Amino acid sequence: MTTLATSQDIARLIEQVMQSPLLPRVQQRLTKITTDERQARDQYYAQLSEGYNAEFVNGEEVQIMPAKLQHILIMRFLMALLEAFLRVHKLGLVAPEQALIVCERNDYLPDICFWRTAKSSQFVLEQSSFPPPDFIAEVLSESTAKRDRGVKFQDYAAHGVEEYWIISPHEQAVEQYVLDGSGVYQLRMKSQTGTLVSSVITGFAIPVRALFDLDENTTALQHLPGR
Repeated sequence: MTTLATSQDIARLIEQVMQSPLLPRVQQRLTKITTDERQARDQYYAQLSEGYNAEFVNGEEVQIMPAKLQHILIMRFLMALLEAFLRVHKLGLVAPEQALIVCERNDYLPDICFWRTAKSSQFVLEQSSFPPPDFIAEVLSESTAKRDRGVKFQDYAAHGVEEYWIISPHEQAVEQYVLDGSGVYQLRMKSQTGTLVSSVITGFAIPVRALFDLDENTTALQHLPGR
C-alpha cells in the first residue's frame, strides 16, 4: 500500500510553513498552482463527451486504458449481482464506470459506484456528474493499481466513501475497506474465498469466488436474498 499523508502529517507541515519567513512565497506558489489547475480542470470539463475516457487527478488528465477481458468480466459479475439485489430491495442506485465522480480537487471514473437512496433520489436523468458515492469497487490493472491504492484510496476516504473494495484479478482476491469513526479506512477483509458482506449495502453478501468464476456467479445470483 502506498504511504499516504495523514491529517496529522498535513497539520505538522502547515505549522512548519506558518513558522517560516518564506510563507508569502509559499502562498504565491500555491495560488499559482491552484489557478493553473483550475484552468486545466475547466478545459477537461469542456472536452468531456460521451466516450471520452479520462480522469482528472492532481491537475492532470489521466487517460483510461482499454480493459483486459478478465477486468471486464469481474465488473460484469459484480454488476450483475448488485443490480439483481438492488432491483428487489431498492436500497439505492448502482452505476458502472461511465459515472463521473466529482471530488474537491479530482474527478474519477470508478469501476462501480453505489449511492443510497437518500442521495440517488436527488439525481435527474440529464445528470452527467455525481457526488462521491457511499460504496466504490475498483478492479486493479497495471495502469491503475498505483492510483487505486494511492490517491484514490486517500481521496475516497476524505470524501466519505464508506466502503471501498479493491479487487485483484491477478490474485483473484478482494480487499474490503470500511471507514472508521475518524474517517480512516480499516481493512475488514482480504481473501480469495469465503463470504463478502457489505457494510453499506444492507443484506448484500456474496461468495468471493462469484467475482471470478462464471458458475459461482450464476449460483450466487440464484441464491441472492429475496430472489
